[in-house]
Amino acid sequence: MQLKGYAEGEMLGDSYEEQVCSVAKALEVVGERWSLLIVRDVFMGMRRFDEIQADLGIARNVLDKRLTKLVDQGVLERRLYQERPPRWEYRLTEKGIDLWPTLVALMHWGDRHGGFGEPPVVLEHRGCGGAIDEHRICTACGAPVSARETRALRGPGAPPDHPLARRDAATPAAS
Repeated sequence: MQLKGYAEGEMLGDSYEEQVCSVAKALEVVGERWSLLIVRDVFMGMRRFDEIQADLGIARNVLDKRLTKLVDQGVLERRLYQERPPRWEYRLTEKGIDLWPTLVALMHWGDRHGGFGEPPVVLEHRGCGGAIDEHRICTACGAPVSARETRALRGPGAPPDHPLARRDAATPAAS
């Protein structure tokens, strides 16, 4: 099948210049296959290139391009964590944190329709430990919850090698 406006074999672009649409503009920034998964990983505490690459199984050159685009678009920022050799980690900017409601909605949609049975990730309100629903409301205390007030935990549907299990194993228990 040939798409209107594209020669056979031509790749679809990532620009929607003809569209006067906020959804199209958002897709120019995060609509590529890996972008929201990278942002999800950074939200879950994976900040270093090798951590993100290992979790996603994405080719290193593709990850480099996606991270560069997310930095250029102001979704992520690079911070030096080692000088010799220079090594960078990626942190969410305010623009990136603004994607949290989208990720929560997609996560809950995937929980309902993804066929997992049980959710692989659950969100917890740091303030009281209650679960966070798809509207970003704590089910225990009723408070609206922001990204900064949330902790992602391994859910009952998570496999043993889930990245949150690795994170929890690497984090010393609080005493």
